Amino acid sequence: MAAPGARGCSLSGLLPAQTPLEYALLDAVTQEEKDSLVYQYLQKVDGWEQDLSVPEFPEGLEWLNTREPVSVYKDLCGKVVILDFFTYCCINCIHLLPDLHALEHTFSDKDGLLIVGVHSAKFPNEKVLDNIKSAVLRYNITHPVVNDADASLWQELEVSCWPTLVILGPRGNMLFSLIGEGHKDKLFLYTSMALKYYKDRGQIRDHKIEVKLYKDSLPPSPLLFPGKVTVDHVSNRLVIADTGHHRILVVWKNGEIQYSIGGPNPGRKDGVFSESTFNSPQGVAIRNNIIYVADTENHLIRKIDLEAEMVSTVAGIGIQGTDKEGGAQGEEQPISSPWDVVFGTSGSEVQRDDVLWIAMAGTHQIWALLLDCGRLPKKNELKKGTCLRFAGSGNEENRNNAYPHKAGFAQPSGLSVAPEDPWSCLFVADSESSTVRTVSLKDGAVKHLVGGERDPMNLFAFGDVDGVGVNAKLQHPLGVTWDKKRNLLYVADSYNHKIKVVDPKTKNCSTLAGTGDASNVTTSTFTESTFNEPGGLCIGENDQLLYVADTNNHQIKVMDLETKTISVLPVFRPDNAVVDGPFLVEKQKTLPKLPKSAPNIRLSPVAASPGQTLQFKLRLELPSGTKLTEGVPSCWFLAAEGNEWLLQGQIPSGEIESISSQPAISLQIPGDCLSLEAVISIRVFLYYCSADSNACMMKGILFSQPLQISSAQQGGIAPVELRYGF
Repeated sequence: MAAPGARGCSLSGLLPAQTPLEYALLDAVTQEEKDSLVYQYLQKVDGWEQDLSVPEFPEGLEWLNTREPVSVYKDLCGKVVILDFFTYCCINCIHLLPDLHALEHTFSDKDGLLIVGVHSAKFPNEKVLDNIKSAVLRYNITHPVVNDADASLWQELEVSCWPTLVILGPRGNMLFSLIGEGHKDKLFLYTSMALKYYKDRGQIRDHKIEVKLYKDSLPPSPLLFPGKVTVDHVSNRLVIADTGHHRILVVWKNGEIQYSIGGPNPGRKDGVFSESTFNSPQGVAIRNNIIYVADTENHLIRKIDLEAEMVSTVAGIGIQGTDKEGGAQGEEQPISSPWDVVFGTSGSEVQRDDVLWIAMAGTHQIWALLLDCGRLPKKNELKKGTCLRFAGSGNEENRNNAYPHKAGFAQPSGLSVAPEDPWSCLFVADSESSTVRTVSLKDGAVKHLVGGERDPMNLFAFGDVDGVGVNAKLQHPLGVTWDKKRNLLYVADSYNHKIKVVDPKTKNCSTLAGTGDASNVTTSTFTESTFNEPGGLCIGENDQLLYVADTNNHQIKVMDLETKTISVLPVFRPDNAVVDGPFLVEKQKTLPKLPKSAPNIRLSPVAASPGQTLQFKLRLELPSGTKLTEGVPSCWFLAAEGNEWLLQGQIPSGEIESISSQPAISLQIPGDCLSLEAVISIRVFLYYCSADSNACMMKGILFSQPLQISSAQQGGIAPVELRYGF
């Protein structure tokens, strides 16, 4: 089918019609009103004398996940098409992917829907097809993706920011545009009504597009896109975020795996190692057999107890948060795409590791999780478990300021701490501004170290230049680590495929290793060896060895800073077999039985909607003069007998560590509900004893919560209190 005559193909042509629709939708109350408004809008747009037509994809572009190039006016004729203009470095683009996955799960190509990713690069490194292939694998993108390296379609449509969605009708006619993230409800509304409108007119075709997934051609690998690595300075071990396998590996320094936790598929379950799951974890930090994990795409901070062999959640509720202040207890505080974590110390002069600093890439901020009661600069005394913003306004900027809340970051992705004077700071790899910044541990002041430029709004000042301060140029750095022996900072200059070294005293930045080529050459020298988007690094062995997560090469590289040699860490199971999945732990969790005397409290039915998160807040009271028993974890469990689909991908259990700070239990209603009525059971077991510990008891309680699920999609959080006094 030839492209029809167009009356201008920029997105601005949609504004006169779409803007009144958006205002009308704000006043609509019922789903029927919203459906009717969109249907009427489609009648209007479809009746234009000439379509507002999208240009054909230029010839010669490189495609992924298809057998051959796709044509708008041939292959996509008869489809409702969503063009996703994205660049793989952009956190907002990453946030949009779960919405697109949910839409693809709801409507298939047989229903008439097809999504096409139009990759329009920000950084030069992102124009390279092999790097886009890696991103398609990392983020499990299964729809067709075109590499529009010169942004020709972007420019013709006058797209202005990442991400932008353009919804097309079956003639290649533009219907809607959505700019930025956070439009899931509108995306589903516009798409479903477009499919209905054109089906009513017999214009939808159910033909399939030939798909050839790039991931199906890959051989198994011990590691898949490892994002971060850290050293356990007490034992002889490394902790690796095996991001693409959705798991955490604890390995000995020879590469032998001691623990494999999570994977191979994404999920968000707490519990014993054999049941626990993660979703694209990044930052890891270990102390005293406890690992904290930035569980990035679950929007959680997880805690791994290696002695108890248990995983729990200490911050986040499992859905992306928009709060830019924080201040709630960790389990009740929504957070957004944490990318790295590192231990620190609150106001005490003594090094206590009682704060977990968090690079909160999703809100462009630095946050803190209090692991014990303490005080942060310019803050009052804070309770254990408090999770809050420390620095960054939340605006995506390269803004330095003496007041931490007025500073601006741009997708901070790597952290390292130098607690000793004269540094006393956090080093931050601020990826989208292509800078390294410092945050004072004394007063929170944010300062520039290297990279970028002085204009706080310019996020395009990148390059590959050794130099001093602002004259040095980086390209999307993702990791930093501090060498306290030499007073030097090592930087994973990810999109330049190099490891660089910075002297914070002189602000001199120079290349330590890597040629700048994205390849996998391991020679005996730093300068001849190559990397491919290294994402993290750490220092160990008394500051002699630098471990590098060479992300797109699926390896951990080991750099000897004294001999200037480099090698690859072999990762293997104890029996020398290649690892491409999780270990099964023989010890299985057994659920304790409720006592016969346990009360069964049936709650009033709660209305819920697909996509909504129910937050069950425990409000339990112990008898006077008693306390929770130390060393015996009180706990809760979720069940949905006959409706187990409700719990897929959820966190089904957890611990109750304090009666004064009880957890909130989150349950997100799936987008596809197999039944509109269900009952959720929350079993709680409390182990407590008298104040003098002379008598210990176990009490149980069962809460039964009936759900009445509507068919309409709706986000947000609905709180439910679970009160009982023993």
